[in-house]
Amino acid sequence: MNNHIQQKVKNIYRMLFEMATGNLTFKLQRDPENCQLDELVTILNTVAEKMQLLTANLGYINPHYTYQSLVQATIIIDKNFSIKSFSTQTPTFLGYNPDKLIELGFHEILAKQSIPLWDIIKTEAAADVKMHTTIQLIFITSNQHLVPTFCTVSRLLYSNAIIISSITTILQDNLPNSISAPNKTDQHQSDAVLIQNVHTYILKNLENPLPSTNELSKIFNVNEFKLKDTFRHFFHTSIYQFYTEERLKKAHLLILQTSIPLKEIAFISGYNDYTNFYKAFKKRFHYSPSDLKRENIDDNP
Repeated sequence: MNNHIQQKVKNIYRMLFEMATGNLTFKLQRDPENCQLDELVTILNTVAEKMQLLTANLGYINPHYTYQSLVQATIIIDKNFSIKSFSTQTPTFLGYNPDKLIELGFHEILAKQSIPLWDIIKTEAAADVKMHTTIQLIFITSNQHLVPTFCTVSRLLYSNAIIISSITTILQDNLPNSISAPNKTDQHQSDAVLIQNVHTYILKNLENPLPSTNELSKIFNVNEFKLKDTFRHFFHTSIYQFYTEERLKKAHLLILQTSIPLKEIAFISGYNDYTNFYKAFKKRFHYSPSDLKRENIDDNP
């Protein structure tokens, strides 16, 4: 698979992720040179447009999710493959109370599909003190949800312990439960269409400074208080917080999926000053932009 096709396929995965997180404004460029890819791109773009139109007409707001991209779950197991310690984010990733994880056999948090592969890894780990490998495992959460993720499995030097580090994405519904079902009153539909349009406007202009709520109210011909109150009702956050969150999400994806220098990514994401971008990014994700692993990229801000 050449680099051009690889990038196209990666973009398709990105669009599927964006749709899963409620962003229906993300669209793909068509590729007339590859009929199969072009057909798939056309289908995805059409589905996104139809979903956007349908949700607005029904009085829904697209589900908006926040996510902690690349949440790192690190687990340390002993020579008997029982869990002895883990990072603070691991219980969130698996949906377990921390007390319930300690001393569990590692196989107990794996889906049955991954057990045969894990048995092979156990044999290798027991035989090779320098064992280090990357594999895809499927974890099973306390709610019986399957979470496929790539993991590194390594023996610790001068120890019988094994460290398993996985990176995954956690989606968290950010909409209040009170609007999980549509209210078909005319007023509700009108509010939904208004806020959907504001939502779309923000996502399409993340690289630009956010207009004040007063300016936004004039753009969308609505009372400023109503705009702020309705947006918070549907998205459970302020307009500015939503804008900031989406800019940082965009930056996170660009860091992972491109070789663009960090300073340029900061600019693309609407930050004219790298220091401000760095501080906002670290506050949101609890690690710096340069801490993210970029495949085959030697990047400095």
